[in-house]
Amino acid sequence: MIVVINPVPLYRKMFKEMGPQHWWPADSKMEIVIGAILVQNTNWNNVDMALNNLRAKTNLDVHNILQLKQSELETLIRPSGFYKNKSKSLLNVLRWFDQVNCDFDKLKTMAGANLRNDLLALPGIGEETADSLIVYVFDQPAFIADKYARKLFNYLGYPTTNYHQLKSRVALPTTFTYQDAQEFHGLIDEFGKDYLKNSTRFGQSFLNHFELETIIRE
Repeated sequence: MIVVINPVPLYRKMFKEMGPQHWWPADSKMEIVIGAILVQNTNWNNVDMALNNLRAKTNLDVHNILQLKQSELETLIRPSGFYKNKSKSLLNVLRWFDQVNCDFDKLKTMAGANLRNDLLALPGIGEETADSLIVYVFDQPAFIADKYARKLFNYLGYPTTNYHQLKSRVALPTTFTYQDAQEFHGLIDEFGKDYLKNSTRFGQSFLNHFELETIIRE
């Protein structure tokens, strides 16, 4: 017997109180890909600076980025931090997309049910980045158990120690679309910026005393 969390009532409550968030903040899917790598272990303000540097030099065109010397790429993305590792990850990921001319639908079809594993096999792609790409680039539903999500579920009575543990406890229904997954992630992160700084702030939020719904599975 396994007890899992049904996130739909929480999602509906947050959507009712906060409205649509229209995440991810980007002009194109390739910008989302690049941003998902650069945002690792930093904040979005730093990513913005790095993206602006890349945009000015390459127009965020994959071929233009792949033609850069690694040292030049490192300089451009330096504001995002960990620029040596991120430059290597970025080049590996962009080469993967470039093999099919950045045809996201073709990649999704080729990978099929192995898409998440294929993403995780790329250097520098962890669970959070893989799920973010699945939701925002490949238009498939997934729960993104990021830092804000783990904090939120902790306050709601379900503490977890890592990404995988929370993800395995949240069961998305078959009716949950990728648009729902995008909104849910955006809602959690925007809520987190306002209310997940400490227990006092959470106590002032509309989710204080909210009870999660659980499902028992055989």
